[in-house]
Amino acid sequence: MDAEFREMMASFPTGVSVVTARDGGSAPWGMTCSSLCSLSVDPPTLLTCLRTESPTLRAVLASGAFAVNLLHGEADWVAALFASGAPDRFDKVAWRPAGHTRSPALIEAAHAVAECTVARTHPSGDHVIVVGRVRAVERFGRFERESALLYGFRRYGEWSPGVPAAAGDFRVREREG
Repeated sequence: MDAEFREMMASFPTGVSVVTARDGGSAPWGMTCSSLCSLSVDPPTLLTCLRTESPTLRAVLASGAFAVNLLHGEADWVAALFASGAPDRFDKVAWRPAGHTRSPALIEAAHAVAECTVARTHPSGDHVIVVGRVRAVERFGRFERESALLYGFRRYGEWSPGVPAAAGDFRVREREG
């Protein structure tokens, strides 16, 4: 059943984010995450699901805050880096502490960052659902065109809303994820 469930979920394309936080000693932590959804507009709330054993989850819980970095379409290498667990990942990307929560904002890889405080948590299986109250949103406009990184069928893709539908508005990257 596990393999069938994984295959089914791999066939469901979704956006890609990196959830970041700082622990009590202010060390940055982060992980690639595709389990993200908006929950409420009033108040602005989202939820994300983080692996129970994740150091990023420990940092989120210790600090009571986190950032959700929505990756732009050319940041597939950042998604792969933060999925790898490499201990030096923050040395390889440009980031700065976000204004309100001080959680790491990936300023060159993200097209938008939501700063959140932890409202609630719910354990579920081998993950913890983290409900976050959005305190601030920052958009980055350094790119020639807006795009979003997607992942599905074990490949990264890019969605660019500015491309006419007749030309195709989804491009699949050749690189396997």
